[in-house]
Amino acid sequence: MPPPPSRLSHGARVLLLAGGAGLPGSVVALGLLWFGDYSSKVQWTFTLLIAAGWAAFAFALQEAVIRPLQTLSNLLAALREEDFSFRARTSRKEDDALTQAMREVNALADTLREQRLGALEATALLRKVMEEIDVAVFAFDAAAKLRLVNRAGERLLARPAERLLGHEAGELGLADALRAESPRVLDLTFPAGPGRWEVRHGTVRQGGLPLQLLVLADVSRALRDEERQAWQRLIRVLGHELNNSLAPIKSVAGSLESLLGRPRRPSDWEDDLRRGLAVIAARAEALSRFMEAYSRLARLPPPQLQEVDMAPLVQRAARLETRVPVRVTAGPDVRVMADGDQLEQLLINLLRNAAEASLETGGAVQVGWGVADGGGGHLEVWVDDEGPGLPQTANLFVPFFTTKAQGSGIGLVLSRQIAEAHGGTLSLQNRQTGPGCRARLRLPL
Repeated sequence: MPPPPSRLSHGARVLLLAGGAGLPGSVVALGLLWFGDYSSKVQWTFTLLIAAGWAAFAFALQEAVIRPLQTLSNLLAALREEDFSFRARTSRKEDDALTQAMREVNALADTLREQRLGALEATALLRKVMEEIDVAVFAFDAAAKLRLVNRAGERLLARPAERLLGHEAGELGLADALRAESPRVLDLTFPAGPGRWEVRHGTVRQGGLPLQLLVLADVSRALRDEERQAWQRLIRVLGHELNNSLAPIKSVAGSLESLLGRPRRPSDWEDDLRRGLAVIAARAEALSRFMEAYSRLARLPPPQLQEVDMAPLVQRAARLETRVPVRVTAGPDVRVMADGDQLEQLLINLLRNAAEASLETGGAVQVGWGVADGGGGHLEVWVDDEGPGLPQTANLFVPFFTTKAQGSGIGLVLSRQIAEAHGGTLSLQNRQTGPGCRARLRLPL
């Protein structure tokens, strides 16, 4: 069992110990004094001197022990109250234990003061950024009640923070955004107006309690700008393709009308008529293929994800290309969650483009796969060709843009859509180690 706590204070115990230390000498001195051949006046005088010296020594020792402890206590109390202006006095003796303790406390005060200033500056900066950014930030507790909001959030809900804090997410119209997946773009309506918002979630702590962070970024204007630019690019390509078909049709139709309107037709007018009609039919067929390609681009279904073994899928797609040699560089045995049919169509498109580029130079095609980022969660499939390379890449993924005489201009666009639907990316760039270009597909594992 632990010993019972002492009822005496630390100072009283020091005083008793100091008195006890001087007790034997005092008793001996008094014994010699009183049992010696001295007058009573001398005995009483020296008795008082011995008693006074004994008491003074005991109290001085108590003061020497207790005063530094009180100083340390006051310093620590000041640090606890975040008052870093107090400093303990120290002597010049480096080997003095008390001096070392005081210097360590002073160093601790300096460190805490610097950390406190850094925390205050960081907090002030964060508060200023939160107030100035044009992104609404909300923080909810475990009961879905609002605990923090910035100025953008106040403007979004058209109420000051005092009238928002403490209300539940459902009362503020934020329940759907709080439950939505992150990141996600939603069409939401708030007192400030409707719009499209990118929703992101996170977790922060305040006062030791977790808070769910909700960040709403208005992407309506950015999406409208991107949509307008996409339509402008698409309209330019559509107008170019339609003009390529309609201009010769109009010209040939006008020539045939002029031919049939002549009072005296040449002897080979029927041949001219057949050739003109053939031109009209060919351009109409090209226009039909173009519209079919547009329909295919607009009807890409969402992927049906399941486990797909990459090795047989790549080898199967490589066997379908027979115009040029296709060498398969085997990678690790890896599986991905993907739509096997769409992924195979993507590889077929890349291999077809690589083969057509290599046919121009008599080269070959190489395809392989591996785990990127040192096993960091991405599968990389690459297709190399030995063709002339890419003269420019600005319009590679513009719908209906093509440099081939019979190309539709949707193969790469469809391929990139498939890659992005699987959470991946598709890129093309000229090879650094040889002629030709490399198509790189990255998919999450």
